[in-house]
Amino acid sequence: MTEPTRLGGFLRKSGAFLVVGGAAFVVDAVAFNLLAFGIDGHGPLYDMPLVAKVIAIVVATVVTYVGNRYWTFGTRALQRKFSRYVIFVALNIAAIGIQLGCLAFSRYVLGFEGILADNIAGTFIGQALATAFRFVTYDRWVFPDDHESSARTAIESA
Repeated sequence: MTEPTRLGGFLRKSGAFLVVGGAAFVVDAVAFNLLAFGIDGHGPLYDMPLVAKVIAIVVATVVTYVGNRYWTFGTRALQRKFSRYVIFVALNIAAIGIQLGCLAFSRYVLGFEGILADNIAGTFIGQALATAFRFVTYDRWVFPDDHESSARTAIESA
């Protein structure tokens, strides 16, 4: 593959990943804010922001899986494997840990609490770090191009 073709593919994949991530960001932010802060500033999970964040991330993860599988990495030949789902879940648990770590650090170590602090730490910083983590890991382990891997293996064994 030539460099311009490779760069174009990377830019298309990156752009699609960011669009999917943007949609997931909105889902995450809306769900978290409704659960933690509701309409009046004190939602049903106000005193449990980490639980609210886990629920929001899980809902947003469904958006990321569907969007990335069928759009970002939709041209890749993927064999249906149970292990691929296990890897997806494991990597998303790690990504949830990244986001929760940012939120928990802000809330419980720095003592920042409220809609602005929780959204900066958990939604903006946490999600930015988790998105970078997901981009690298999804590309390598969740949605690898099985056709490309098979071709590479055939060439190496020849």
